Amino acid sequence: MGVLMRRNAIIIFMCVELMLNAVNLLMVAFSKMFNDPSSQIFVFFIMVVAAAEVAVGLAIIVMMYRKVHSVDINILNRLKH
Repeated sequence: MGVLMRRNAIIIFMCVELMLNAVNLLMVAFSKMFNDPSSQIFVFFIMVVAAAEVAVGLAIIVMMYRKVHSVDINILNRLKH
């Protein structure tokens, strides 16, 4: 709901990170419950993707703030011109 309802890019970014962490927690719980270590390999890859997303996402947010001095996603339409 945070991704769909918020207007601040940083809050949306944090909500996406929370969703990735929830998937990681779920996969570790299933791995423990079913004694299947292959899910832990997927957790590692999800963590790598989340780290890459943090690097790229924060860079985009910082560049957006430098350009328009706001992190409101409604102002992103101005960046097209």
